[in-house]
Amino acid sequence: SGLVHVKNPHLDTMDEDVLYHLDLGTKTHNLPAMFGDIKFVCVGGSPNRMRAFAQFMHQELGLTGDGEELADICAGTDRYAMYRAGPVLSISHGMGIPSISIMLHELIKLLHHAKCRDVTIIRIGTSGGLGIKAGSVVVTDMALDSSFRPRFEQVVLGDVVVRSTELDQDLAEELLTCSREISDFPTLIGHTMCTYDFYEGQGRLDGALCSFSSEKKLEYLRRAYDAGVRNIEMESTAFAALCGLCGLRGES
Repeated sequence: SGLVHVKNPHLDTMDEDVLYHLDLGTKTHNLPAMFGDIKFVCVGGSPNRMRAFAQFMHQELGLTGDGEELADICAGTDRYAMYRAGPVLSISHGMGIPSISIMLHELIKLLHHAKCRDVTIIRIGTSGGLGIKAGSVVVTDMALDSSFRPRFEQVVLGDVVVRSTELDQDLAEELLTCSREISDFPTLIGHTMCTYDFYEGQGRLDGALCSFSSEKKLEYLRRAYDAGVRNIEMESTAFAALCGLCGLRGES
């Protein structure tokens, strides 16, 4: 049917669903009227970048005005920012798995309550490249954890739940095809490694703590490259797992 699925039977028994961190709710807002025609959702870390992206989409879609007047739909909270340009929703998710996970839970419920159909969600943002030219765009075919496994582990009530992190392969190929029309930067498909930390977790030598040598770092990065990793960031495994489980066509 193309609808966004939620895998939570408890939602059906709730009189009201408050999307607390988005400052939205099923009783306080008419979500189908506000969001029912959304077809694309683009998410990224920074509120300022996602506002700039929404303004860019506003201009590209030829909408009325210059986009400067775009309002933050989530202005009642300082956790996330959300902007709309026609059928495109632009949302910030902060940094790291905990932050994007909270946002995605509420975003997916929002799309479900709004009765959106055939939604494509794309995560855009900066990352550390591995063995590729600076400025390249990596279209992720699979998100890997720090041990190069295609899985997202979530501890639920003391139990470790393992979820798949494979993204939409057809969408990845579509994005790669689109990139051929733009010569400003090289684009490739590859694995993305997701870490829980910016410093030691990504092999950096300049954090407050460092428990390894530069030689050990390089050996690890070589193994990552041999496993197909072409960039490193901090959100992709959670993003892939949640999108896959809820029937969203996703790409990072």
